[in-house]
Amino acid sequence: MDRLRPSNRTGAFRLSGIGYAHPMRILSMLLVLWFIIGALAGLQRHYYSGSDASCAKAGTIAVTILAGPLNYVGVNPKIAACTVPQPSS
Repeated sequence: MDRLRPSNRTGAFRLSGIGYAHPMRILSMLLVLWFIIGALAGLQRHYYSGSDASCAKAGTIAVTILAGPLNYVGVNPKIAACTVPQPSS
C-alpha cells in the first residue's frame, strides 16, 4: 500500500517510479477500456460481419459498445427497429 500514496500538493496519486497518475487520466483510461470491452462483445456476437447495413444493426452495435463490460454479466442490448426521416418529394 505504500506504493500508492497521495501527493501533498495536487491530491493526485503517485506510484513509485511511475510519476503522477492524475484522476482524469485514470478515468479516461477506464473509459477507453470500457469501450474496448464493449467492442469485443460486439465482435464475439458477430455484429460486424455481414453486408446488411440497417439503422437497427448500427443502433445495436452502438448500444453494445456503450454497455461495455455489462455485456458479460447478462445485458444483451438490441435495437429492434428505428425510423429514419425520409426526404420530402
